[in-house]
Amino acid sequence: MKVAVTSKSFSKNKILISELKQYFDDVKLNGATKKLNDEELIIFLEDCDGAIIALEEISKYVLDSLPNLRVVSKFGVGLDNVDLEYCQKKDVKIGWIGGVNKQSVAEMALGFMLMLIRNLYLSSNKLSSGIWDKNGGYSLYGKTIGIIGLGHIGKELVKLLKPFGCKILVNDIINQDQYYIDNDLIESSKEYIFQNCDILSLHMPLNEDTKYIINSDSLHLMKKTAFVVNTARGDLVMLDDLKYFLENNLISGAAIDVYDSEPPTDKELLGLENLICTPHIGGNSNEAVLAMGRSSIEFLRELLNDKR
Repeated sequence: MKVAVTSKSFSKNKILISELKQYFDDVKLNGATKKLNDEELIIFLEDCDGAIIALEEISKYVLDSLPNLRVVSKFGVGLDNVDLEYCQKKDVKIGWIGGVNKQSVAEMALGFMLMLIRNLYLSSNKLSSGIWDKNGGYSLYGKTIGIIGLGHIGKELVKLLKPFGCKILVNDIINQDQYYIDNDLIESSKEYIFQNCDILSLHMPLNEDTKYIINSDSLHLMKKTAFVVNTARGDLVMLDDLKYFLENNLISGAAIDVYDSEPPTDKELLGLENLICTPHIGGNSNEAVLAMGRSSIEFLRELLNDKR
């Protein structure tokens, strides 16, 4: 059987490559520097029985073009890039488990919050340019945090925030009343969160209901002193609207690790002094990469054996 890995992080990791090759002799790795588009993905996977994918779109068109593909194993979290219904129709098995990188992403979200509210990023950049500005920002302790999306990562962020004594407003489509009670969380509408939070952190999946949930309308509801953090999916935020609000100081700042197109090309946006931007590394701590990789290898082994 032949397997391929589209994930760039996996393909660069010698430990994961070695472990994968313990089980599969014919392995194809992605040496590209960008996410594969549909045509590139089809060519890359055309003769493969199984694939370990990251953010590549496994669409009806792609599946129809890959008659040999029998198993898709996810490296990472979220299945919004996979047409699950059509995979079932084509008898293509999906290997996935949630929460594998939850600590890594939640740590980054907390780090972003501290960098923004304590003015760490901006003051560091100023000092690098020779400017001695002792504006230490505000304490995170006791602030109102809005978390939209209380899955694995959202819950991990709640855990990390406990020592800071924050008031935490939450919103999720699933009823989690007992969890909210147990953790002193305040279930709120999205609009109430937008209006009242000091920091908003996004942790929901991408779908028709959540796409561009952060836009001009939602940003208008936020306080000028508020911050936005997105470590989830790029298309949750309308970046042109965020750019306008940052440029005009209509919110205090933002931190984003994900983009509607990766890598991003809007240099004006990336150069804003009140924006912290990172290259989609939230789930890429060394520990998380190994955990995600090993999980995807195990699913590939199990599901391909089931298909024999």
